[in-house]
Amino acid sequence: MEYVKLGSTGLEVSRVCLGCMSYGTPGEGNWPWSLDEDASRPFFRRAIEAGINFFDTANVYSLGRSEEITGRALKDFARRDEIVLATKVHSRMRSGPNGAGLSRKVIMHEIDASLRRLGTDYVDLFQIHRWDETTPIEETLEALHDVVKAGKARYIGASSMYAWQFTKALFISERHGWTRFATMQNHYNLLYREEEREMLPLCADQGIGVIPWSPLARGRLTRDWDATTTRAESDPFARAFYQDDDRLIVEEVARIADERGVSRAQVALAWVSRNPVVAAPIVGATKPGHLDDALASLELTLTDDEAARLEAPYRPRPVTGIQVPQRRRL
Repeated sequence: MEYVKLGSTGLEVSRVCLGCMSYGTPGEGNWPWSLDEDASRPFFRRAIEAGINFFDTANVYSLGRSEEITGRALKDFARRDEIVLATKVHSRMRSGPNGAGLSRKVIMHEIDASLRRLGTDYVDLFQIHRWDETTPIEETLEALHDVVKAGKARYIGASSMYAWQFTKALFISERHGWTRFATMQNHYNLLYREEEREMLPLCADQGIGVIPWSPLARGRLTRDWDATTTRAESDPFARAFYQDDDRLIVEEVARIADERGVSRAQVALAWVSRNPVVAAPIVGATKPGHLDDALASLELTLTDDEAARLEAPYRPRPVTGIQVPQRRRL
């Protein structure tokens, strides 16, 4: 396994991050394709045996069940000081006031709840899952800074948002001397490249480690365009994020995979990883081959010509996957 620094920090992470969204209880705040605890444990064991030290979850995944499963598996299969454990806060965990968002109250409550579920006294990376336009960003950033100073998180990160929002947050943190975001977890793959316009150049300039979610476009890049799966049929985001002319990109992935004698997933992941600002794509695994493909992709180096072929059919599209600000009346 190859390890890299996470952005401009001194933290070393594997070039692949195991995403734990699919580990939980099917139908209970999670997706129909989720794996229960017994079914998920072999994936943690395999990842650790392969040298993966980076694991990402969130409080909202299966309403905390993912964190519980992740915490127990890592306690059984790994040493705490050898792994990098990440979780997130923002989404609604309970009904009523203060059940979601990025206020000081929510952040302080949710970090403690996440630590209890994970069975640890700190996380390595505590991320805001989305932007909260109902809370002043100053309040959020100071609370996150206090979480770090209390020893409950080593680093903080952000997820999908506009580049102007991320720039504002970085500026405010520096102005106040608060802990700065070290990472950006954003939507980036061959079917969604709008992040190349602003966010990725910003991260490269500011030394931010990029850990993309959905690098395989929710599996669309790994199968024939018309093929169906349980996830494809039940995931509303998959239908909203991608469009019909993406078929041309999917077909090019298949052609290059056939020419190379590798899987389509390896080609798609190798393309994401070849971007120098990407530290580690976050890969979900619900079948043994998923992890094998992710690991094998690290050994695949695409040529510039192959990359150009994969990129040529792409067409600009609306921004998706972020918390869209509401228009305010003037």
